[in-house]
Amino acid sequence: MKSMKKIMKILLITVIFLMTVGCGETKTTKNTTVEATKEEGKNVNLTISAAASLKDSMEELKTTYESENKGTTITYNFAGSGSLQKQIEEGAEVDLFISAAPKQMNGLKDKGLIAEETNVNLLGNNMVLVVPKDSKLEISEFKDLTKDTLKKIALGEPSSVPVGQYAEEVFKNLGILEQVKQKAIYAKDVKEVLTWTESSNVDAGIVYETDAKTSDKVKVIATAPVDKYTKIIYPAAVLKASKNFEEAKSFLDFLKGDKAKETFEKYGFTFMP
Repeated sequence: MKSMKKIMKILLITVIFLMTVGCGETKTTKNTTVEATKEEGKNVNLTISAAASLKDSMEELKTTYESENKGTTITYNFAGSGSLQKQIEEGAEVDLFISAAPKQMNGLKDKGLIAEETNVNLLGNNMVLVVPKDSKLEISEFKDLTKDTLKKIALGEPSSVPVGQYAEEVFKNLGILEQVKQKAIYAKDVKEVLTWTESSNVDAGIVYETDAKTSDKVKVIATAPVDKYTKIIYPAAVLKASKNFEEAKSFLDFLKGDKAKETFEKYGFTFMP
C-alpha cells in the first residue's frame, strides 16, 4: 500500500512538473512571437491609393511622415477615384484609400471592403474654369463655354473622375450640358486635364482649385457656383484587407493632424476633421 502511495506521489509530481514546463514553453513561444512581430514592424511599406488631385500635397506629406517614422515607407498610387475603386474591388493590395468624392468610397463600403470605423471626411475643395496663361479668349464665367470661340474643353471622364462628375452637374444646372459635351475632350484624371490646358491642346479645362494653384501656365477664369453642384468632399478609409492595418490607421491619424492640415491648406484644400 505504501509502495502504491509512493508511486502515485511520484506520478503526481511528474505531471505537475511537465505542466509547469509546458506553460513556460508556451509563454516563451508567445513572447518570441511578439518580439518577432515587433521586429517585422520596423519595416513597413504602406500602399496609398489617392485621387490624382492630391499628388502634390501628399508627396510633401510623405517626406514629413517618413522622416518622423523610420522604417515606414509610403508608396502612392495616384489616379482617378473611379479607377482606384475598381482596382481595389479587383483585389489590389491597398492599405488606405482617399477618394475625391463619396461615391467611390460608398461603393467600396457597400461591398464591405473598408473598415467603416476609420472612414472620415478629410478634405474639401472648389472647382474652377482655367485657360492657358496666354489665352486671348473673352470668357468670364462657366456659361461662356458655349461660345463659338471655344472649340475644345478638357473634362475628367465622368464615369470615373469625380471632377468630371462635378463639372457635368454644374453644366446641367446651368442648362448648358449638351452644348459643352459637343466640345468635350475627356481625360483619365484631373492632372491630365491640367496638362492639356497648360499646353494649349484645349481652349479651357475644368479642374480643382488646388490643381490650378500648382501651375503657373494657366489662369483661373471663374470658380464654379457652389449652389450648382454637390459639395466636394474627399473621404478616406483604411481597407479591411490591409496587411498593415494599425500602421495605416496611424498614417490616417497623421493626415488628420495639425502638420497635415498646414500642408493641405497651403495647397488650397479645406481641412474637415
